[in-house]
Amino acid sequence: MTADRLYLYAIVPGAPADLGTGIDGSAVHALAVPHGVAAVVHEHDGGPYQGADDDVRRWAIEHSAVVERVWHAAGTVLPASFNVIVAPGDQASAARRLEEWMVSSADALRERLDALAGRVELRVEISLDREQAATWHPDVMAARAELGSRPPGVQRLLRRRIEHLERDVADERARERYPVYRHRLASVSEGLDDNARAHPAAGTTLVLSVSLLVPEHDVHGVGTVLTAIQGEEPAARIRYLGPWPPYSFADITGLAPPGAGPPRETEP
Repeated sequence: MTADRLYLYAIVPGAPADLGTGIDGSAVHALAVPHGVAAVVHEHDGGPYQGADDDVRRWAIEHSAVVERVWHAAGTVLPASFNVIVAPGDQASAARRLEEWMVSSADALRERLDALAGRVELRVEISLDREQAATWHPDVMAARAELGSRPPGVQRLLRRRIEHLERDVADERARERYPVYRHRLASVSEGLDDNARAHPAAGTTLVLSVSLLVPEHDVHGVGTVLTAIQGEEPAARIRYLGPWPPYSFADITGLAPPGAGPPRETEP
């Protein structure tokens, strides 16, 4: 089958060379336009990458490796999500369609690339351990004190009651902490994006899960805020990931003029 499509990894300034290989060893190259931007792509002859979970994870890792490589080389990047494939149109090849979009969007793309230069993305997730968050709640303490003097059947009911109480206490505290923690993290970042798909660990209640856009030289400020939160709230369970290329803040589709969104065949 002839490779008539282009798999898109990222938009970068200039036209980088020696891009290496990408998904399944595909040769990666830059498709540049005379407006200071280029698309990092490989030629593709099929539809979206679909298959077993292990294969999808491997492909996503290989995609991310290309993005990180060009990010480090260029100092700034607009990453594309995994599985963005540019298809040909009725009268234009995939390359022509992508070039036309980059030309029509060049000013917005360069402006966004400049804004993200020297910036990294951090992922922060804060949850509360339910049992620890409710340790000193009077209703929980009373129910626990009653456990030892009750028969096994009643103990089972009491344990369920304690679990419900712990969940309620943690939920209420999480609601109270969310705006406070969000404000504090926003104060040490240039952008904050809530992650609505976060899944807290068993036995915990999610307070917040956010992506932060932070200048690379100011990453320590986020760590300082999280250290303070942990000291104030012993029940807090904090996950801190990154730094990564600014996936959550690239918004390639939002940069195009009306009707000129990047040609794509698949959604992330």
